[in-house]
Amino acid sequence: MNSAPEFAIADVHLTAQPGGDRARDGRAEESPFRISPSTRALGFWSAVTATVCSIVYVVGQLAEWLGLLGSHGGPESSSTPLGLVVLLTPSLVLGSAFLALMVAVHDFAAQSRKIWAHAAIAFATVYTVLISINYFVQLTWVVPRLARGQSQGIEPFLFVPFDSFLYSVDILGYSFMSLATLFAARVFNGQGIERRVRWFLTANGLLVPFIALQMYAHWLIWLASLWAVTFPGATWSLAMLFRAPERTAARRQSNAVGEMQPLGIEAKGCSD
Repeated sequence: MNSAPEFAIADVHLTAQPGGDRARDGRAEESPFRISPSTRALGFWSAVTATVCSIVYVVGQLAEWLGLLGSHGGPESSSTPLGLVVLLTPSLVLGSAFLALMVAVHDFAAQSRKIWAHAAIAFATVYTVLISINYFVQLTWVVPRLARGQSQGIEPFLFVPFDSFLYSVDILGYSFMSLATLFAARVFNGQGIERRVRWFLTANGLLVPFIALQMYAHWLIWLASLWAVTFPGATWSLAMLFRAPERTAARRQSNAVGEMQPLGIEAKGCSD
């Protein structure tokens, strides 16, 4: 008698295609290794703007604490009109730049990680609204009156460190910024530049308690001052990420191929 028919199953190998790593994560169908020119432009220029504004602010704050802008120096001294202009002008621009940057991060994010970027946008929006109202009022209404010596009637709107309504609003805003960076860090899970971005964003996010609780413990401002390193570090790293997407894409594609190799399936012929 003839033997039972043999059903041979050809060797099957999973080959990592561009986008394979995102396919396993249930990510979007579009190629994960391509970043649209619009996203690149928005991400890069908003990151550069945020970096420049933050550095200008840090330099101005150091000058303020050293008494070079007319105040008595130190973190608890009220700023002069000149000091307010130097400190709040770049800070006002920073708010919108940071929000735009988070939008670019959301567009960059893999589908399965967009929820983190969406949360980052939500927190960044709260931050931008709070500090924009605060700083615009200071620059367009409070500062001109202070410069003319007309402080009567605007006492509730004076920006007094650790002892004013608007300073409390300010640190609330920057607490939301830190939360935004903490959530945005979850978008980046690659190596190289993505790893550096993730570290800086996470470090900036972990400053939340030191920023938010300054009204109760003034000395926390010295720990919160690490923002001068973590925030510009994060935004400049993001600028480099959006500036060189091809290099980042190639690295991520290489990692994807390496991750797919252990998933190869090999089924040999079998007989009944």
